[in-house]
Amino acid sequence: MTLLKVGPDKHGNVALCEGGKVVFFGAASSAPAFDAAEVLEAKDAEILPGWVCAHTHLYSALCPYGMPAPEVAPENFLQILERIWWRLDRAIDEDILRASARLYVAESLLVGTTSIVDHHESPNYIEGSLDTLADAYTEFGARGLLCYGATDRNGGLEEGKRGIDECVRFIGANKNPLVKGLVGLHASFTCSDETIKYAAQKAKDAGVGLHVHVAEGTGDVLDALERGFTSPADRLEKLGAILPGSIFVHCIHMSPAEMRRAAKFDLWFVQNPRSNYGNKVGWPYSLTYAQRVALGVDGYNANMPQECDFGRNEATSQDEDSIIITHRLYSGWRMMGDFFDAEFGPFNAVENCRRSIRTSVADLRITDAQGVRHTVVNGEVVVKDRKLVKGDIEALREEGKAQAQRLWKEMAKYH
Repeated sequence: MTLLKVGPDKHGNVALCEGGKVVFFGAASSAPAFDAAEVLEAKDAEILPGWVCAHTHLYSALCPYGMPAPEVAPENFLQILERIWWRLDRAIDEDILRASARLYVAESLLVGTTSIVDHHESPNYIEGSLDTLADAYTEFGARGLLCYGATDRNGGLEEGKRGIDECVRFIGANKNPLVKGLVGLHASFTCSDETIKYAAQKAKDAGVGLHVHVAEGTGDVLDALERGFTSPADRLEKLGAILPGSIFVHCIHMSPAEMRRAAKFDLWFVQNPRSNYGNKVGWPYSLTYAQRVALGVDGYNANMPQECDFGRNEATSQDEDSIIITHRLYSGWRMMGDFFDAEFGPFNAVENCRRSIRTSVADLRITDAQGVRHTVVNGEVVVKDRKLVKGDIEALREEGKAQAQRLWKEMAKYH
């Protein structure tokens, strides 16, 4: 069993980690005897809990390496999906996904993000895709949740079923306790009623929730109306697809009444300020009617303070109290606590070393004036002195650049 001592930090605190938990946090002078296998220095730094990215797309990590603009500029959100993201996801193969996932996970750990919730799509590489993603988490030591966002938009009911079956397969086969699976849907407007019902049943059978984009754009709302429902949330509820432990992402065009009703189902909601601003889909005012709201990035980098700063500025421009974004950032710890049945977040003083049942998960970032110096996940050091313990970030970036060139060529085949 790994024993790790972190600190003392600039406040004189130490964290003693055993079995993936912080079994003591407090003044070094009060720390019990602890024969640590490894000591991580924290001089002039501060010991803090690792960040949580509550929603993203690992397949987007290669986009900064020269993704070409669409031939015709999109004029609305649906066209952004059709001309950019749906072309990109069809071009993903195993090698491209592996390079993207490894780079995204590694970059996240370097900025102190220890938990990453991913929602994946690659219609031409479905079976086995979640294993490729999970391998990156395992390789570098990250924690998180994975799902495949099933859709009918390319191959009809068969495609939707394959995506859901990939989620179920992964949930049953996964052996990494730091990674858990959910059942995913891309968004209800890209799915038939049959696919949504199938996803709901499979999720119930597996004892997990659904991770789905909800009312991100007006197209999702209009689609639900055309199908005879009052909204995307109404459609999901009437098809039996609002399950406890689910994650509803975006929710831009949900009404306060819908939000209050959905919140009763013990869901998590995720806001993604940079993405929503970039896609010009609006501001999720109704999220104020839900208590369980976390912060994600929807494919942007997983630098959570950066996302929070952007969100706070945007909240101010929308006449909302900016502190709510900070609360949503911190809510990521509670969200992970629900999924991993453990304590995440700020460390309360733990006096009964090795005997307390209220110990926090040992997911840490040790920060100084220059940023994140060290990162720890489940009591294991994954970033030390600003370098990956199990990888070379520059080599990962070079591989990412090479695979990005393949990705752009493949994208050109889809119009």
